Amino acid sequence: MRAVLLAAGLGTRLRPITAGTPKCLVPIHGRPLLDYWLDLLCGAGIEQILINTHHLAARVRDHVAASPWHAQVYLAHEPALLGTGGTLVANADYIGASPVLMAHADNLTTFDPRALIAAHAVRPPGCAMTMLTFRAQDPRACGIVEQDGCGIVHAFHEKVAHPPGDTANAAVYILEPEVVSYTCALGLHVLDFQTQVIPAFLGRILAMPTTGYHRDIGTISSLDAAHREFPPPARAARANAAQHFGTKK
Repeated sequence: MRAVLLAAGLGTRLRPITAGTPKCLVPIHGRPLLDYWLDLLCGAGIEQILINTHHLAARVRDHVAASPWHAQVYLAHEPALLGTGGTLVANADYIGASPVLMAHADNLTTFDPRALIAAHAVRPPGCAMTMLTFRAQDPRACGIVEQDGCGIVHAFHEKVAHPPGDTANAAVYILEPEVVSYTCALGLHVLDFQTQVIPAFLGRILAMPTTGYHRDIGTISSLDAAHREFPPPARAARANAAQHFGTKK
């Protein structure tokens, strides 16, 4: 399976850190956020990852070139930001006619990609998307989902003042080709996936909760919380993973 990792954001809420550092390279325990993502996805067998770039794109390009996973990464530069849905449209040929994993790279997470893919493979009939969910500490800052007893999402509330619960969209999805086709058929160059695509698939989205760590590090306070909560990575484990998986295509 291929993946699309959305990493082109300006990171305005993280200034002044992002004045000279791309949001996806902001460090947690001295390690860029993007490296956590590459280890997680490539280590789980994702064959190729498209990463979109915009702000300080050369920094991202150089960082990826030095990564042990560089052979599995394709960079797609956006001279102007396309939005989370617009990136799908612009790279529909790359995605092709197979399911694709799409994720927002501004989250620090330890979800299990293999488990998400497995859940999607046995999703209920008619579902075109599987969405990772988590329990939000501040539901007002998240997209909150309502689901039935089978885990099918039937309502979605994007950052509302009085959310109906704390089960939040983790911004990690497995998308069937028809979701990409629908997004392209909207005929928009710039669009937002959460507000312009997800509503069209309510009743056809399987929610899968993660038991791992998950936090949006989009603000200074959230980044500080991640440093307090998230355990420093084991250097030996990282080295072993890179050595074991880095030569796979």
